[in-house]
Amino acid sequence: MGKQIGIYVFDEVEALDFAGPYEVLTTASRVAKRMGLATSALFEVVVIGQTMQTVKARAGMGIMPDQSITDHLPLDVLIVPGGVVTRELAKTDVIAWVQRMAQQVPLVASVCTGAFVLAEAGLLNGLTATTHWEDIPDLQAQYPTVTVRQGVRWVDQGHIVTSAGISAGIDMSLHLVERLGGRALAAATARQMEFDWTENPAVST
Repeated sequence: MGKQIGIYVFDEVEALDFAGPYEVLTTASRVAKRMGLATSALFEVVVIGQTMQTVKARAGMGIMPDQSITDHLPLDVLIVPGGVVTRELAKTDVIAWVQRMAQQVPLVASVCTGAFVLAEAGLLNGLTATTHWEDIPDLQAQYPTVTVRQGVRWVDQGHIVTSAGISAGIDMSLHLVERLGGRALAAATARQMEFDWTENPAVST
C-alpha cells in the first residue's frame, strides 16, 4: 500500500489549492510506475470533508469528499488547502481533528491560508511558516508566536510544511514528492505536468 495522503476540503476552499496537490501526487504515482520505482500507487490520495456532504469551492465548483474527518483511513500526510478559512477557524471539531492528526500523521502541510488553520490548531507555535503574500501581515498579527516568512514558495520545518499562495502549493507538493519519493521522481513529475517548478532560492528554515 502506498502512502495515504488526505486533502481536507471545505466550503470556500480555493480550487487550485487542493487540486494542485491532488494532481501532483496522483501524477507522481503514475510516473513512479513508469520509472519502475513502484509497482502499485506510491501515493493514494483521498479528499476529506468535515462530513460526506458536497462542499462548494470558492469559485462554485462542487467537491464530493471521499471520506470524512470522523471516518477516514490512517494518513501519512495531511494537506490543508486555503481559501476563505474564517468559518473553518471557528469549527472546534475541525480544529480538534487537525490537532489529533498532527499527533498521528508524520507530515502535515498547508497551502496558502490553510496556514491559519494549522496556526489555530497550535501547530505553528514557535515555528517558521508562510502563506499568501496578501495574508502575511494578518497571520503574523493573529499568531505572534509564528515567524512568518515572505518571498519563499514554501517553508519546510520537518513535520510541518507550509506554502505561499495558490500555485505555490504545486511547488510545495513537488517538494513533498522529492521528500517522499526522491529528486528524480519530483523532476519527472514536474516534466510530465509541463510545469516550471519554482524552488526556493535557499533551504527554508
